[in-house]
Amino acid sequence: MIVGRTAAGLAEIARHRLSTPGNPSIVDAHYPHHRGGNLPRPPRPRPRTADEVAILDLGEGAHRWLVEAGAAGAVRVRAKMRRAVELAAALDREQVDHALGLAAIAGRFDDGDLVSILDHLATAGAPTDVVVVDESHSVQPGTSPWEGFGS
Repeated sequence: MIVGRTAAGLAEIARHRLSTPGNPSIVDAHYPHHRGGNLPRPPRPRPRTADEVAILDLGEGAHRWLVEAGAAGAVRVRAKMRRAVELAAALDREQVDHALGLAAIAGRFDDGDLVSILDHLATAGAPTDVVVVDESHSVQPGTSPWEGFGS
């Protein structure tokens, strides 16, 4: 409870939900200058070099790859960015952007990963054509050991 002095004396100004230490209760209405509330904002790379501008121009997959590579602590990112831009100039730009997006989702940031993904896409087709998920190949353990429990 937040109390303030008014002309009539002390009065309750606001009441927040109770929370635990380390988990503050924040009311978005108290911060009108924060557009979109107080939710975490997605990272926005701000290109400073020509290489950064070139890779971000490839598309959303390249944007995702750059953000995820930075978050994962990938090494030699500048060289990999240059290689991706070179591949986009030599091959289909949209295909390279798609491959960068897949690499970001899969956490693949090593030197040969982008070429490997592009090669796979060229020879095997879309990932949905290759990956088959069904009940017969589940790694979830069964519940049969629990059948006699409690009897």
